[in-house]
Amino acid sequence: MNQIIQHLGTGITSVEKIPLASVKSSFILIKSTCSLLSQGTEKMLVGFGRSGIIQKIQQQPDKVRQVIEKIKTDGLLTTLESVQRKLDQPLALGYSNVGIIHSIGDKVHGFKIGQRVISNGKHAEMVSVPANLCAPVPDNVTDEEAAFTVVSAIGLQGIRLIQPSLGETVVVSGLGLIGLITVQLLRAHGCKVIGIDFDARKLALARDIGAVTVDLSAGEKPVTFADNFTKGRGVDAVLITASTKSSDPVSQAARMCRKRGRIVLVGVTGLELNRDEFYEKELTFQVSCSYGPGRYDSNYEEKGQDYPIGFVRWTEQRNFEAVLDMMADGRLDVKPLITHRFPIAEAAKAYDLIMSDEWSLGILIDYNNEDRSEEDLLARKVSLQQGVELKPLAAKGIVSFIGAGNYASAMLIPAFKKAGASLLTLVSNAGVSSVHYGRKFGFRDASTDASLVLADPQTDTVVVSTRHDTHASYVLKALESGKHVFVEKPLCMDLEELEKIRLAMDACPSTQVMVGFNRRFAPHILRMKQLLSGVKITKSFIVTINAGMIPSNHWTQDRTTGGGRIIGEACHFID
Repeated sequence: MNQIIQHLGTGITSVEKIPLASVKSSFILIKSTCSLLSQGTEKMLVGFGRSGIIQKIQQQPDKVRQVIEKIKTDGLLTTLESVQRKLDQPLALGYSNVGIIHSIGDKVHGFKIGQRVISNGKHAEMVSVPANLCAPVPDNVTDEEAAFTVVSAIGLQGIRLIQPSLGETVVVSGLGLIGLITVQLLRAHGCKVIGIDFDARKLALARDIGAVTVDLSAGEKPVTFADNFTKGRGVDAVLITASTKSSDPVSQAARMCRKRGRIVLVGVTGLELNRDEFYEKELTFQVSCSYGPGRYDSNYEEKGQDYPIGFVRWTEQRNFEAVLDMMADGRLDVKPLITHRFPIAEAAKAYDLIMSDEWSLGILIDYNNEDRSEEDLLARKVSLQQGVELKPLAAKGIVSFIGAGNYASAMLIPAFKKAGASLLTLVSNAGVSSVHYGRKFGFRDASTDASLVLADPQTDTVVVSTRHDTHASYVLKALESGKHVFVEKPLCMDLEELEKIRLAMDACPSTQVMVGFNRRFAPHILRMKQLLSGVKITKSFIVTINAGMIPSNHWTQDRTTGGGRIIGEACHFID
């Protein structure tokens, strides 16, 4: 399938052939019909990628501070390598997709194959998306209209946080896509709306949907206008949907508000707050998180655990449904916001457009894939060396990798390549990293299906570099297939898995299994062994490990997935 990829290091935006991702138990596989390009997040990512190194540093001051701290602990060369690896990682763009359900995970309920749905899927011909990030499209809502759902939910969540009531005056600062949609949603709430922007066309659109406007380019003063409009009382709330490094929108919001007014930041602005402006009026300030409750909660998004409606009325999925209902009954009209359409094959032009001075607003990516074969769309493996004369594979040492994460791409793949291995297939979950690193290191194929590697008679050695809870399963399957295994630590998660591996190894005496413990090769350890080799009594060691803090919500800290730091990291030293 084709997918839009952004390379942060080079700045190149490209359409690449990516193997289809697997459908997990709580996921839905969707055949895309159209998707909406985000003029906020995506423009920022593309702009960052296309900027020079000095501009990248200027755009990411927080990241610069993190780099400086890392230099202090890890050293300059290690830190530079880490930064270069980060910039080398490609990103799949997009988060507002419409399509038709192709298949459904076994734990998904409430959806059916052939149903039209919206999702936060990427710009790709096929997307695999958690069911809790999907919603059915009403019959009288077109695909192009539905493509605005996820972006609209961002504005809706901001509105829910300010809790507007009938007759209140609310300011929307910044009239881009989200801002203009937010104006309509506030009008549907029965609010009077003041829209603020520099762009005359956006201001005109805001007036068409019932807002009064302040034209910053004409020198109009938002605070004075709001004071006059409210007869000196001040506005009830301000939603900031602008994107700027300046803190002016926050300061203006504070000065426009009445006593105990509410300010919610939906966009991105500077946050240098003036205490007096907030203190005297007892203002509340809150930052809105994306589409609503559930966002970035892996239990909700990845594992499909919904929040009880009696306790969390509006999750991100229920916000999607509310937006679609508004479109269905005509209270939200996004058709006037559509300015451009591009087929996915010409997606690079769409990104050139948003980075240019040409005016644009709602840009749609079209997937007219009726002429594409089912085989192409659903392929779980793609060739990375088409048109290139392939060198014969070695008689042995033909290696395929399951897992293309940070450690595999930075350490393991280069090490195997340097040792002379013939690199055959690289497997990753989503396919983007396997294609990128597969090309970089000279693999023949990229895949999202580990079973293809395990069944491949050409592969004689499998490297397992996935998350810890999958190690034992892949080791056992590789041994059953008669393949040698290099498995990143830990070998397994519990004694039951260990016993199964022991029995499998006994049944396959000609195969070798090596675990990726690396302390045994460290110069200090080697020197200690040498110095202590003549001491024949029992020895006791105290080892102090400067491994750094890992957040409690990181997957390695999850006892089920990562096993915790003893099983996941201290195993190096126990070895």
